[in-house]
Amino acid sequence: MIEIRFHGRGGQGTVVATILLAKAFFQAGYQVQSFPFFGVERRGAPVEAYVRLDKKKILLRTNVTEPDHVAVQDQTLLHSINITRGLKPSGWILINSPTLPVDLQPFTGFQLAHVDANRIALQRRLGTRTHPIVNTSMIGAFARMLEMPPLAAIAEAIREDFPVETEAMRNIDAAQEAYAEVNIVGRI
Repeated sequence: MIEIRFHGRGGQGTVVATILLAKAFFQAGYQVQSFPFFGVERRGAPVEAYVRLDKKKILLRTNVTEPDHVAVQDQTLLHSINITRGLKPSGWILINSPTLPVDLQPFTGFQLAHVDANRIALQRRLGTRTHPIVNTSMIGAFARMLEMPPLAAIAEAIREDFPVETEAMRNIDAAQEAYAEVNIVGRI
């Protein structure tokens, strides 16, 4: 079983990211679960959402406390929460950032990747200048980082959730661009 935790802020599409990723994994032949964990439910507040996947039926019905991988949709969260909490050794961390964090010490023993999902979202007119919606960019980068699910499965999941063709295409383009541009650093 693979467990994934997404960190973001309210309004960034963190919950939708896990739903889309779960749908893409389902299309790729996995059993999946996707669910959020909310603290204060307001725009800008920290949000966690989870994806669990396996090739066999998933009977577990708990929060993800020891994820295999983590995605961080807002790099400012690196300074306010412990994003490596419970992360399994050698787990991947994907950060929405144009560059690596200055201090790599907290990431020692983990694998690291980053992508400028904000820039991609803004170029694709996803969200606003002050609140870019980075979810589809992040799942595209995540798929490349893990080498699964297939990018075609992500595109299909986006098409299902975004019935307006122009909106679907902007999100698919964002996922594809992030897939191509993610910087995979590896083990720190």
